[in-house]
Order: sequence, then structure tokens, then C-alpha cells
Amino acid sequence: MKVQAWRKVPEEPISDPELRGVHIRIVAGPREGARNFVMRVFEVDPGGHTPRHNHEWEHEVFVLAGEGSLVSAEGERPLRPGDAVFIAGGEDHQFRNTGSQAFQFICVIPAGK
Repeated sequence: MKVQAWRKVPEEPISDPELRGVHIRIVAGPREGARNFVMRVFEVDPGGHTPRHNHEWEHEVFVLAGEGSLVSAEGERPLRPGDAVFIAGGEDHQFRNTGSQAFQFICVIPAGK
């Protein structure tokens, strides 16, 4: 068992040029002995966003703080603290910070993805 403050976990290096103002910390993954899932905390700066993309695996998101939106084939939907999101494999998606403070969310994906 491991307990840690997510802000003390080092940020992961990002090499994707389509990420703007995005900081990622892996708080539960192979380093902690997790074999099935990886839990990441994203912090998106004001004006920042993830790339619009899709992939074969599902993922789950829980919004911690700030204001953002989820962009998908269905349009753009606002996200606020306490919102939970399920994105099925193959669904086009992007997260954007639409507020003036950091937009923070937890994202869980299958291990190895």
C-alpha cells in the first residue's frame, strides 16, 4: 500500500507538440506496483488543452478543480469540479481549460497504454 500527495509526484516529461500547458503526474502505475490501471493527475493551465485524439482503450476522468470543457464529436460540454466522465475506446476527445485558474482532473487508463 502506498499513500502520497499528488503534488509531490514529479511531472512526467511531455513530448507531444499538440499539448499546450498540460502537466501530468502518474500517481499510481507500474512504479507503485499497479498492474492493471494507471491513475494520472492532469493540470491544464488557463488557455491550455490536450490534443484532439482517440485511442482503442476506454478511460475515466474525475474533475478536481477549475473550469474546462470536453470536446467530442457531440460538441463541447462544460466540466466542473465533481463531474465524472467516461470515454469509450475509439471516441474522439479533447480537454480544454476554459477558466482563469488551473483545470485539474484525474484520468484512469488501462496499464500499458
